[in-house]
Amino acid sequence: MFFTTGLQSIILGQSVRWRLLHLATWLLLVLTTPQAFAVPLARFGVSVDKAVGANKTTTTAVADTANATLALGNGIPLRIMPLGASITWGQASTDGNGYRQALRQLLLAAGNPVNMVGSRHGGTMPDNGVEGWPGARVDEVHAKAAASVPRWRPNVVLVNAGTNDAGQNVNVTGCGRRMEAMLDAVYAASPRALVVLSTLVINLGAATERNAVAISKQYRALVTKLRRAGRSIVLAEMHDAQGPLSADMADRTHPNDAGYKKMAAIWYAALREASDAGMLQRPEAVDGVPDVGV
Repeated sequence: MFFTTGLQSIILGQSVRWRLLHLATWLLLVLTTPQAFAVPLARFGVSVDKAVGANKTTTTAVADTANATLALGNGIPLRIMPLGASITWGQASTDGNGYRQALRQLLLAAGNPVNMVGSRHGGTMPDNGVEGWPGARVDEVHAKAAASVPRWRPNVVLVNAGTNDAGQNVNVTGCGRRMEAMLDAVYAASPRALVVLSTLVINLGAATERNAVAISKQYRALVTKLRRAGRSIVLAEMHDAQGPLSADMADRTHPNDAGYKKMAAIWYAALREASDAGMLQRPEAVDGVPDVGV
């Protein structure tokens, strides 16, 4: 039933974002529970008897059943820097991967080579480069990015930062300006970068949540401003009914595994939006940095 209604939702969704989120959620289910789809997939001539995780059989099943070419940016390599604080790091996820492994599976299934990059390594996934710094405010994440972005020159930067500014109540009204300063530095260091800026995940602490709402509003306005200025940037809307909700939180601040999967689907939908808008560029050649992570 979900197989059929899932495809209908993709086709008949009320907005582009809804269709992309339905697609990402459906793909995640196929990737993580391929045997559950053995009967409907068989109708398309696809066997999933040996499918596990994001291997070749599952990738073939996804491509065949979606009946579409899913690769982003015509299949260019995605050198992705997850940039932020503890949520980017994957804190409170059971495997330490946060949203990164689920997102990587989606992108591999779509047909893109992926290399997750950053100065740190966290989680059980082999390709576990990340620029996540628990406790860091936006200005502190900016300092880390200034050192790391020129080294890796990612063509995709996933930014989730500002929760610590909200929690520490540090100049909340100026958080958007601090974010803009960081993004200016990212573009200067990696001119081919697409930035995907997320609004903040909900917070179960009332005071922090009020600040998260205010900061998210600033980020939405910032994305609009930078898009109008010609920057390659899209919004990943985490602070609404499609993002992690209270049942998807491991504590006041961090998603649980289900919440991180929701984040992965939202990142994927935002990346597909950027691809459809022609924003993705092939990454610059950097010595010692492969197109595919381990």
